[in-house]
Amino acid sequence: MSVKYIFMEKTVQAVYEGGVLRPLEPIQLEERQEVTVTISDEGNIPREHPLLAPPDEWAGAAADDISLDEVRHALSTIHGSLSETIIEERRDR
Repeated sequence: MSVKYIFMEKTVQAVYEGGVLRPLEPIQLEERQEVTVTISDEGNIPREHPLLAPPDEWAGAAADDISLDEVRHALSTIHGSLSETIIEERRDR
């Protein structure tokens, strides 16, 4: 018997009620399927939090003319988790 694995990653909004996270939109999952949940409370993060990029950091990047190949090359040099790399980079500032 052949088992086919399909990996899905999706961000959905949810409400925490009565000890249960309730998605605000339908999610295509099998009954009792185990998943990994990442919780982000973006609305309550202060703007001065060190993990948030200052607005001027992205203003200059909007005019950059970077090719897809350059982006792929830069991403290929990141070992481990992209989020860990960004957190470490911002911690060094």
